[in-house]
Amino acid sequence: MEPFSPPEPGFPAEKSSSVTQKKSHVLVGVTGSVAALKLPLLIAELLKIPALEVKVVTTERAKHFYSAQEIPVTLYSDEDEWQLWKGRSDPVLHIELRRWADLMLVAPLDANTLAKLANGICDNLLTCVIRAWDLSKPLLFCPAMNTAMWEHPITAQQVEQLKGFGYTEIPCVVKKLVCGDEGRGAMAEVWTIVESVKRILEEQRDLPTQS
Repeated sequence: MEPFSPPEPGFPAEKSSSVTQKKSHVLVGVTGSVAALKLPLLIAELLKIPALEVKVVTTERAKHFYSAQEIPVTLYSDEDEWQLWKGRSDPVLHIELRRWADLMLVAPLDANTLAKLANGICDNLLTCVIRAWDLSKPLLFCPAMNTAMWEHPITAQQVEQLKGFGYTEIPCVVKKLVCGDEGRGAMAEVWTIVESVKRILEEQRDLPTQS
């Protein structure tokens, strides 16, 4: 894991500057699905979006599927939450990240974390960020799990619960899974995810600023 650095506060763009474009901040959450193998590619493609800054929050189980050396942006995990906070005046990482981000993308969202979010459980850094999420900002989630897990009746209920919170689903797709099964449950393709992020960021940038 790269050295820890606290998230920088976001500052509004100066109104007098028509040349400098304010950077958008995207916080990527990654959970313990085998689709986390695609995290390096996802980050690389997101960084091709102009004026975009990316940070990543990982669960401990997600670390099994990628190498931190392949992630060229700041990567936070549970230990960073506790290292940052030593006393009452210290910043709380999940709140700082929630303030910093303009958009959150959870890709992949595994069955376990889906269940946690649907029920308000917040027992790690990622789920704490989402529990504290500003619902006026977009949150996109990309389910990824085995077909048998996807087809369990509770999955549809939990996905609808997240959509009821105002989160946006990027639906999973049908393909041959790593386990050998073929069916629905694979994470959406990286290009689909990136295009969804681009579209929402463009909509945000087109919104008139309130005086």
